Amino acid sequence: MSFCAACVQGVRHEGTPEGKFETIGGVKCYVGTPTVDYPKDKVVLFLFDVFGIDLPNSLLLVDDFARNGFKVVAPDYLNGDNVPADAFSTGYDIGKWFQNHGSDKTRPPLDSVIAALKEQGVTRFGATGYCFGGRYVFNLAFENIIHVSVANHPSLLKSPDDLEKYFATSKAPLLINSCPVDEQFPISSQTTADEIFGNGKFKPGYQREFFEGCAHGFSVRGDLSDPNVKKGKEGAFKSAVEFFVKHL
Repeated sequence: MSFCAACVQGVRHEGTPEGKFETIGGVKCYVGTPTVDYPKDKVVLFLFDVFGIDLPNSLLLVDDFARNGFKVVAPDYLNGDNVPADAFSTGYDIGKWFQNHGSDKTRPPLDSVIAALKEQGVTRFGATGYCFGGRYVFNLAFENIIHVSVANHPSLLKSPDDLEKYFATSKAPLLINSCPVDEQFPISSQTTADEIFGNGKFKPGYQREFFEGCAHGFSVRGDLSDPNVKKGKEGAFKSAVEFFVKHL
């Protein structure tokens, strides 16, 4: 499998990140902590797209989740080797990058962070993943390491194989934020997901949101000057918050 062109395109969003960089389990993380009281036994894992921990858009989203009462930890599971923020204007070779970011290198940092958080008393994990990170939401859910899953325009999924495996093995409620223009998770895969999980077949809970006028990457890197994309980004965030409130 390979990434699509939209995986390396984006528009930077404005704002100053409010969270803190911390080392958890030996891994650099960006952490958003609510200013109000919150359940100390719950954490939302924020799984970056290929732009990683240096993309302001992602950090601002972490902050927004924290503002909604969730402790959020965003591990640098790309090991400091994320795709440059200006890649969408330089023709970056995403294929070469991917060769050095297989699960053998990216999964160990996630496991270290999760183990350290468990030692701190965290017993329930939600995860929200974007593009590349959506793949890891599925991987963690397969093993029931996380308790609630949110996949935003996920990449690198095999349809129907990964969808069927999720149905058969995971107990985590699943939300998929999708859109009409997405080479990585196209309409056909979205329809397959509905056929597998929908109409109450997946007992833990399933929901798929669809945002017209949006393309792959809209929930974190979309051009907010486009009213449809702005509505889509805000809608995907709102649906994720509500899903975590309900299930986490």
